Amino acid sequence: MSVSELGKILMVAGLIIVVIGLLLLVTGKTPLGWLGRLPGDFYYRGKNFTFYFPLATGLLISLILSFIFWLITRK
Repeated sequence: MSVSELGKILMVAGLIIVVIGLLLLVTGKTPLGWLGRLPGDFYYRGKNFTFYFPLATGLLISLILSFIFWLITRK
């Protein structure tokens, strides 16, 4: 991977973060309200303890980002 390809990846990632940040500022809530409450996300609430492990959400985000980076870096 060359330095220019890395620069492209960082620019796209930065733009995605900016767009998400603007959406959060404008709407005041998550634009994808279902994200984080998928089947496969583990949530346990006890009397004095809450445990949340977003397994399915993490896998979904990983797949989407892998696909985006694959599109950027393919020749």
